[in-house]
Amino acid sequence: MTKHVAVLLGGWSAEREVSLRSGAACANALEGEGYRVTRIDVDRSIGDVLTDLKPDVAFNALHGRVGEDGTIQGILEVLRIPYTHSGVLASALAMQKDKAKVIMAAAGVPVAHGLTVSRFAAAREHALAPPYVLKPVNEGSSVGVIIVQKDRSHPPQELLRPDWAYGDTILAEKFIAGRELTCAVMGDKVLDVIDILASHASFYDYDAKYAQGGSVHVLPAKLKGNIYQNVQELALKAHRALGCRGVSRTDLRYDDTPGGTGELIVLEVNTQPGMTETSLVPELAAHAGFSFGGLVRWMVEDASLDR
Repeated sequence: MTKHVAVLLGGWSAEREVSLRSGAACANALEGEGYRVTRIDVDRSIGDVLTDLKPDVAFNALHGRVGEDGTIQGILEVLRIPYTHSGVLASALAMQKDKAKVIMAAAGVPVAHGLTVSRFAAAREHALAPPYVLKPVNEGSSVGVIIVQKDRSHPPQELLRPDWAYGDTILAEKFIAGRELTCAVMGDKVLDVIDILASHASFYDYDAKYAQGGSVHVLPAKLKGNIYQNVQELALKAHRALGCRGVSRTDLRYDDTPGGTGELIVLEVNTQPGMTETSLVPELAAHAGFSFGGLVRWMVEDASLDR
């Protein structure tokens, strides 16, 4: 019997547009692989919709709050519908960046020095000595991220905008100069490493991630000595420390600047990595021999309830 897959996409987070693109790509690929697919643009009636639909598997293509923070995972657990990606606890931990850093550091994963602060306090005075990074504690896709450069005398007033939609608690972290690296884990296998070169932005921001030509991906990354292997080991260690399953993607910074520290730092683990035409995980999977259809098929067949 053909397996019925409900692809959950859209939602109402700040990453809705990215999720719509990820979900459409995955749904089309799953149909190409022979699955019966129902696309669901998620709203607050999702529990009732899934109860009526009774799919065999839910493919979670949501990004951001609700879809990525353990909320939708909890609904799927209650309904006993197997789902892709990480379970409730791992999703909640990875999405809450300050808590994830505590868990990863305890497991021996190097993380950037930082602290949580009120956005109002961070607008009054520098949270750290510049340069540093301010980011929402529970958003993805670099939404709401502010780089405070070394020569900036005043704290960022963007935090006080009336349309600020990323919460009142933010994470301030030491800025790590150098290269932006990413590595994916698929099941219990670590994939290769990409060196991300943002084409126009000073860092790997939303446009660099999702706009055509926004970044250049060097795969495999050209890294000296044992750094490449270290990146892979840290990605797998972070994946396991947070209790992730299925596919995850770990983002890192490596300071190889002249006179730099040589630091290799894990920034965060993404339990719902993008699946658009410019996304990193499909590119890493292709390098490992998986077509896009083969990747989403693997994810569906790997789906389960929380272990």
